[in-house]
Amino acid sequence: MPDRHLIDVHVLLTREAELLLTRRRGGQFDGMWHLPSGKLDAGEDVLTAAAREAEEEIGVVIDPSDLTHVHTIHVNDSGPEPRLGLFFTTTTWIGEPVNREPEKCSELGWFDLHNLPEDLIDYTAAGITAYRRGNPFSLLGWK
Repeated sequence: MPDRHLIDVHVLLTREAELLLTRRRGGQFDGMWHLPSGKLDAGEDVLTAAAREAEEEIGVVIDPSDLTHVHTIHVNDSGPEPRLGLFFTTTTWIGEPVNREPEKCSELGWFDLHNLPEDLIDYTAAGITAYRRGNPFSLLGWK
């Protein structure tokens, strides 16, 4: 097992009782729903990373100060390396979400936060469920 952990940032864009999801294209999670997300870059803080990923993936501009940390998950078996996933929510952004990465994403969709599609990536589903329950931390995939 590698001796490092990746850090992922996930953005929960919410409007009223709806949540924006992206459907992955290609790779291990092809066709499954996910949140706008990505890995922390060297020299970047997590709020800036989350705002950057949202702009890169769905074309919205988020002021990092408008992001609220709602959950951290320590994940194993979701890829080649363990990872920490940080989930942030916001109701404030500039622009209308669009698919800016068609090679990685086949569509965007707004879903009732309490009636999400069943084909969510497990990692994503665990983070969203913890957010809805107000649970600040969880583990996934550790034995």
